[in-house]
Amino acid sequence: MSEDTKQEQCPMHQVRRIPNDGTPTCPSPTFAIWREEGAATPLEYSDGHEGLIINRYELAKMVLEDKRFSQTPARMPAHHGQALEAQYGLSSDSELDLGNVLGLDGEQHARIRRTILNRYSVRSARGYESDMKEIVAKQLKHLMSQPTPVDVTEHYSQPISAAGHMRVLGIPEQFRQEYSKLFVGDSTTEQKVEFLRRVLPVKKDELAEDVLSDLLRSDLLVPEIEGLTLSLMVSGRDSVAYMITTCMTALLNNPEQLKALRDDPTLIAGGMEEFMRVGAMFLTLFPRTATEDLTLGDVHIKAGQSVSVSPVAANHDERQFPDPDKFDLSRDAFGHIGFGHGIHGCVGQQVARVEIREGVMQLINGIPSLHLVHAEQNEPGPFAHPVATYEAGELMVSWN
Repeated sequence: MSEDTKQEQCPMHQVRRIPNDGTPTCPSPTFAIWREEGAATPLEYSDGHEGLIINRYELAKMVLEDKRFSQTPARMPAHHGQALEAQYGLSSDSELDLGNVLGLDGEQHARIRRTILNRYSVRSARGYESDMKEIVAKQLKHLMSQPTPVDVTEHYSQPISAAGHMRVLGIPEQFRQEYSKLFVGDSTTEQKVEFLRRVLPVKKDELAEDVLSDLLRSDLLVPEIEGLTLSLMVSGRDSVAYMITTCMTALLNNPEQLKALRDDPTLIAGGMEEFMRVGAMFLTLFPRTATEDLTLGDVHIKAGQSVSVSPVAANHDERQFPDPDKFDLSRDAFGHIGFGHGIHGCVGQQVARVEIREGVMQLINGIPSLHLVHAEQNEPGPFAHPVATYEAGELMVSWN
């Protein structure tokens, strides 16, 4: 039998697509099968390219730390006949790519990212706590005024994420309603770009202590400022909304964990990491492309081959997290890659932690009799993005 024939018959050389039969807190069993087969599995991309999906934790971190991978070209994994439109892409005006931190490498990426790091540091995140408490308290009051059953995502998670995002970015008050309409609702990239080009000149006349002001004070070029602004307006807001809904779904599905957290609020410190581990939004992160032939562990990757790291798979790797399918707020889940890892790790993760923590704790303490009516996340659903992410979905709740 020829070597080529052996490879065709070997399961490791069957090119696969990302499984769509899992849920945010109950991943597809296919990932466990793939992890047993090996650290990486051949994956089909939408352009017909054969790349790899990384299933094991150790290799996932190695890939995310390795500078021999590029963010370009952005070839997305193939899906199961779904018509997905990129919500994270930049406009057809390619100049804006100069500021798109999601698609940059090397010094240009580092230069762009440096301009915003200060506003997303641990220290800055602590400084936002009082504002986030106020935002969440206001939205909890709104939620409790609604007839039940009520959708937590629509009336709580999404408004909190939008208000928190606008606070950190520093979007002027007169544009906030429009921001929510465009960036929480459906809109085209062109509409988003037109919006930010109206916001930035106004912001320039009222600089403050926020992200947009820092960009306008910087030495970045106009296309870099606009590109980075678009990336920041789009990215992260939906992740916060998703995680608040997912955390609450996990707690309502596991009443013993909900009780434990109410009885001992200090559990939230480590519990936040467990939420991120079991409820990772990204089935795959944005693909990396090898810039040269390389070997990581026992996996050989060819130059030009795309590689997609799966936080969902890596965060359930029993080699790193014993009994990985168990949701346990007392677990030491630090080191998960729910926010990515390495130089392209989520820049806003510390601020996101503050928003999510407040959203969860105020809701469970503010409505003691809160109970689940229906959660779309309890059943498999369509991916939310071409890179393959879960959706928040409806979370219908009620109370006495």
